[in-house]
Amino acid sequence: MATEQQVKDWVYVFVCDPGSDESFLGLYNEGEGLNLIPTFRSKEDANDCFLSLPREKGKKYELQAIHIEELQEAAVENDFLVTMVDSEGKIIKN
Repeated sequence: MATEQQVKDWVYVFVCDPGSDESFLGLYNEGEGLNLIPTFRSKEDANDCFLSLPREKGKKYELQAIHIEELQEAAVENDFLVTMVDSEGKIIKN
């Protein structure tokens, strides 16, 4: 059985065009001048927030679980900041 810490190490993100050309859904915060990857603690929070997230027409989006360290590495490589978001789209942790 997974420990509480192991469960906390996994987060949910939206992946654009899953498959060979996939990428994480990223947003740009004009006020702060930051590229952000909205990240969720639960599948339910992510699904509740999905319709309020800006999305590109014609792209397919899929919710996927990912280990937080793997996401952090990808974000740093691409000049993004992983941002924890609640079910209403409000930032709860950077």
